[in-house]
Amino acid sequence: MSERAARRIHEIMTEEQNTGMMLRVAVGGGGCSGFQYSFTFDDARNDEDRVIERDDARIVIDDMSWDFLSGAEIDFVEELIGAYFTIRNPNATSTCGCGTSFAMD
Repeated sequence: MSERAARRIHEIMTEEQNTGMMLRVAVGGGGCSGFQYSFTFDDARNDEDRVIERDDARIVIDDMSWDFLSGAEIDFVEELIGAYFTIRNPNATSTCGCGTSFAMD
């Protein structure tokens, strides 16, 4: 988790007045490249979830998605076209133009 991602998660927790809120990152089938990332906010942790913490911000990742994200960095980007969470995944062999789906060999 990058510093920017941790800061944005913390800002959202503060805005929602929910210190138990976590960013849930998952990988599922679909998208134009084969797999796609999903980002949601959750205040519940499942038994099989893995937790990443930085500066009072937490990301939860289910066990199956964890394998796809090994070595990846979750970041938050602010550009003219918008602001969004993104993943730099060294395991992806290709990505689509929007950056939300990827392929693996």
